[in-house]
Formats: sequence, C-alpha cells, structure tokens
Amino acid sequence: MANRERKNELKIYLSDDEQYILEQKVKASGMKSKSAFLRRQILYGSVYDIDYSELREYNAALGRIGNNLNQIAKRMNATGNVYAVDVKQVKELMKQVWDTQKSMLSKQPYMKQ
Repeated sequence: MANRERKNELKIYLSDDEQYILEQKVKASGMKSKSAFLRRQILYGSVYDIDYSELREYNAALGRIGNNLNQIAKRMNATGNVYAVDVKQVKELMKQVWDTQKSMLSKQPYMKQ
C-alpha cells in the first residue's frame, strides 16, 4: 500500500439509478474497473452546460405555427377549397420553421465524436 501511485481516496454516494447507469457505462467502455473508468472521465471527459432557452422559444414558435396550420386545414376542410393565400401562408410558416431550426443549429457547439 505504501508504494501506491494514487493515494487519494474518493468516496461518493449514488442513487440506485445512478449506480445502474455507472455500471452500464463501465460495461460499455470495456474498461477493467469503475476506478479506471472514472479516472478516464475525470481526465478526458467533457462537461457541457447547455442553454435550453432557445429550445423553449423554438418549441413555442412551433406551437404557434401548428395552430396556424390547423386553422388553415379547418378552413380548407370546411370549404372544400384550397386558396392561394393559404398555400402561401403555409409556405411562409414552413420557412419560419426551417429558419428557426437553422439558427438554433448554427449556435450549437461542434462536438467531435
């Protein structure tokens, strides 16, 4: 014991779910032990702080777009007609969806796998 390279003990408490997840990740890694796995994560793992505020805004925008599309669909079903104005509005709404999605994706950090 006196010749140990690593002399600092770490003791942590995990819930049953956390323990299960740790065990699954250790198995998937193919590493010999939990200690080796955790050391690797400490040295080479990454921690991401993700801001979900834009995702909430995106979901709200999608909800509004969905409501507009439902109103157009109801009008089309009620009248049996497809109006050029409705088609134009649907195209504009879909452009908003794509533009919002592209904007969100462009702000995400690139993660190398």
